[in-house]
Amino acid sequence: MRRALARARDGKALDVTEAAVLLHARGADLDALLEHAGRVRDAGLASAGRPGVITYSRKVFIPLTRLCRDRCGYCTFATAPAKLPAPFLTPDEVLEIARQGAAMGCKEALFTLGDRPEDRWPQAREWLDAHGYDDTLSYLRAMAIRVLEETGLLPHLNPGVLTWRDLQRLKPVAPSMGMMLETTSRRLFEEKGAAHHGSPDKDPAVRLRVLEDAGRSNVPFTTGILIGIGETVLDRAESIFAIRRVAREYGGVQEVIVQNFRAKPDTAMRGMPDADLSELAATIAVTRLVLGSRMRVQAPPNLVGDQHDLMIRAGIDDWGGVSPLTPDHVNPERPWPQIEALAALTAGAGFALRERLTIYPEYVLAGEPWLDPRLDGHVAALADPVSGLAREVNPEGRPWQEPDGGFAAAGRTELHVEVDTAGRARDRRDDFARVYGDWDALRDRLPAGVAPGARPAAPVGAVQAPDGPVDGGPAAAPARGGAVDGEMRAALRRAESDPAGLTDAQAITLLGADGSDLSELCRIADDLRRAAAGDEVTYVVNRNINFTNVCYTGCRFCAFAQRRTDADAFTLSLEQVADRAAEAWQAGATEVCMQGGIHPDLPGTAYFDIARAVKDRCPDLHVHAFSPMEVINGASRTNLSVHDWLVAAKEAGVDSLPGTAAEILDDDVRWVLTKGKLPTREWVEVVTTAHRVGIPTTSTMMYGHVDTPAHWVAHLRLIRRIQEETGGFSEFVLLPFVHHGAPIYLAGIARPGPTARENRAVHALARVMLHGAIANIQCSWVKLQDDLCRAVLSGGVNDLGGTLMEETISRMAGSENGSYKTITDIAAMVEPTGRPLRQRTTGYGTPSPERLAAAQASDGVYRSVRRPLPLLAP
Repeated sequence: MRRALARARDGKALDVTEAAVLLHARGADLDALLEHAGRVRDAGLASAGRPGVITYSRKVFIPLTRLCRDRCGYCTFATAPAKLPAPFLTPDEVLEIARQGAAMGCKEALFTLGDRPEDRWPQAREWLDAHGYDDTLSYLRAMAIRVLEETGLLPHLNPGVLTWRDLQRLKPVAPSMGMMLETTSRRLFEEKGAAHHGSPDKDPAVRLRVLEDAGRSNVPFTTGILIGIGETVLDRAESIFAIRRVAREYGGVQEVIVQNFRAKPDTAMRGMPDADLSELAATIAVTRLVLGSRMRVQAPPNLVGDQHDLMIRAGIDDWGGVSPLTPDHVNPERPWPQIEALAALTAGAGFALRERLTIYPEYVLAGEPWLDPRLDGHVAALADPVSGLAREVNPEGRPWQEPDGGFAAAGRTELHVEVDTAGRARDRRDDFARVYGDWDALRDRLPAGVAPGARPAAPVGAVQAPDGPVDGGPAAAPARGGAVDGEMRAALRRAESDPAGLTDAQAITLLGADGSDLSELCRIADDLRRAAAGDEVTYVVNRNINFTNVCYTGCRFCAFAQRRTDADAFTLSLEQVADRAAEAWQAGATEVCMQGGIHPDLPGTAYFDIARAVKDRCPDLHVHAFSPMEVINGASRTNLSVHDWLVAAKEAGVDSLPGTAAEILDDDVRWVLTKGKLPTREWVEVVTTAHRVGIPTTSTMMYGHVDTPAHWVAHLRLIRRIQEETGGFSEFVLLPFVHHGAPIYLAGIARPGPTARENRAVHALARVMLHGAIANIQCSWVKLQDDLCRAVLSGGVNDLGGTLMEETISRMAGSENGSYKTITDIAAMVEPTGRPLRQRTTGYGTPSPERLAAAQASDGVYRSVRRPLPLLAP
């Protein structure tokens, strides 16, 4: 105890064991612990510009439904349908509570409800069906909008466990959300009779995933721990550290509640003793020390008896939501203190009480990406622009609507040309240190076998030598043992005789092939290519149109994304998009490929509007548009299911989807590569749903960053499995990681892309593993030099992609291969292989004679995007 207290006194970082020791502090030890925690709290308040201020939120409590699919042993909020007049509050009842609260100066509408009650209670499902709602969250979303529009109160949503996509749906209607972690104890979840047994939403792993997804989605999020429900002291310490990890990595935890268990009648845990208030104070103090001065720490003022001064000494800086109107429906036997009385109690401890909003001041002042633009006006009407705290005003209803004007041309709209001449304005965003999360915390998340900035270890059973000649010529063979030789020979034999029967271990062995083994792998792959796709090398005359690069998703590999205020940011108008499509058509293009950043100002109909604009101008041009991430964004903004959104997109003119945003389809890798992009399961759902509604897609893999050969093999397996189920992939595209300008490389975490040997091996293996499922394997000339393109063409590849006309995404990351290739350029690249070259359509058919002639006349690239030839001196 003395050592732990000394470390706390000296401001040294505590570990879990020391935190657990301090949780036992009582008497003089507790006094010392509180002093150290209070000092940390005071430093944080001074740094935030509000020294000596403890905050609270004036709220109303809206119990939208008290039905729940969980069965927690201490809960009186959740009940059965027979005990309620109706499964849900009606809209009129919701608005009556909100209007009364607004008249009393409340600014927060706390929506609390049980987890997905329709999964357990037929009455909940019937009520939702009768009122036209797909699920409880759809009703919650609708009521949040009604409250915003008719009262001006700011919703804070506590609907329990949410998926990543749920967070996308709800973020536009609520400045903040929350869910108590409660505890990381698996025993309380798994052991019969324990507090969380029989409650699927109380799985600690599930609840931690919610905290992570909220951070990835840039949602200011409230969480906390509940003490005294049967957990051990070590469980408490581990729970606090789990919250710290998420808070460090994503920056989205806006406050941590430390709440004490109070026994309630008519519950399974009614005989349990209440958590001791000294125990609560020690837990608050340890939470403060572990989470640091910048975290906001709260204790509910109605659960601490008369010990408010003790909790302030322990290091809280917030009392949470307090209502002058509604009871605490979760703890109905414990009424809120009057706000005036709470102010007096706070003043007695030497602090001033100030009102805040449901979204904490730091996030109010930060704005994007934490606050959706649809809520800007609602928050600005109630927030002090300097402090971010609440103004002394009563809220008034304001319209909630989709952003408009999102298609006004803005910024560096000629970047698609200038990226090859003037280049980008700077090598990184000036919010580099914070926008992607905590880089140090990210290093701790690296998958097993990956060291920061290092290439992965050689596959088991393989010996890696330095890269040999790209063309596969003689290379010094590494020393090998008989067992290794045997494994490689067996893998090569299986690849040739039974590609579909290749085991994962054999596939990983092949990825380590070098020298003559690599040449043999490439020969096998090329024989399979010849059988599946013939000898033709195909390409499409197309144009990329990136309609905006404004994006706040936080992909750590992406140098393309910019804030709206950055020098390289741009957004095209609908007319400019259509103009570029018309230029592509004049140049003989059969396809436009359109993707963009997740711009918060674009309206929910943006993607439909873009597709229609192109089809209106060029009805016969194939619209290959919108990645799975954009599909999810569009579905979330319009509150449509993925299926319904894709049907609407098809009606608007979308002909196929690019299967980008895949990166590596393994969440352990994805959550290092990106802060907020869609999880693997969402990517799979989008592409499989697209295939079911008749929209074909491509499939992709971006490799060579923080992944390993095992990830590549698993990714290929998943792609094949989807293709066998749906048949909807037209091609598989390999995308080597371009590192030069990638934030994750600049931070020293990712390696500098794959080697030439790896590129040849993975292209060849893709052909082997996908044989009989996907006929077309494409390499990216944007990311590979011409000689390496030729090498992979001799190792399983049959397609070179498109002429592109503009390519900004890879060029912003530092690709040195230009933004377009003319037909002449492509022909010159392919000519040494001796294989015939054929222009194709998106679906690998042959363009019409008119399209072929137009493409030949322009050489496959519209004149406005070509680099001018240098003038020769006389």
